[in-house]
Amino acid sequence: MVLSFDVMVALVTAMSVATSLLTQLVKSIFDACKKRYASNVIVMVVSVIVGGAGTALYYVNYQIPFNALTSVYLAIMCLLNCAGAMVGYDKVKQGITQIRDIRMPGGSER
Repeated sequence: MVLSFDVMVALVTAMSVATSLLTQLVKSIFDACKKRYASNVIVMVVSVIVGGAGTALYYVNYQIPFNALTSVYLAIMCLLNCAGAMVGYDKVKQGITQIRDIRMPGGSER
């Protein structure tokens, strides 16, 4: 048994949520230390770590051997996690802010 589509979607979803939360934690630490950072670089680093570790833990838990095919799947999971996390928390936060800033009908701006 390798990764079925259902398992892959569940893993990507869980790892993207974890990546988004960890990214916000790292960003808040950098903000507290007044360090400059690039959000996308932080997301990429955290997503590769979380995606690789999460997939490797899945392999170990279900006794899936590490070979060429599963290594490719592990790399794909890292990329999918990165893509899922990049459209995660920041985009949701941006959307909420934009919705909040929309004036009610009859206002001067929209």
